[in-house]
Amino acid sequence: MTRDILKNKIGKRIIQLREEKGWSQSDLARACNKDRQSIEKLENAKVNATIYTLFEVANALEITLSKLLDFK
Repeated sequence: MTRDILKNKIGKRIIQLREEKGWSQSDLARACNKDRQSIEKLENAKVNATIYTLFEVANALEITLSKLLDFK
């Protein structure tokens, strides 16, 4: 799997989980102390997220990091 494919899969997974909670990008950003643009960049695969950033997003979504990364 290439870096770009992985970033796209992570971004789509974040969108899916965020929408399941009925949250906007701003809601998720507030929950993990980030700005909305940071969430937008994550979801659109514009950045290579650190493991800690993904951990913060997972915590905000009230899921484990492994569940966040569970894309098949």
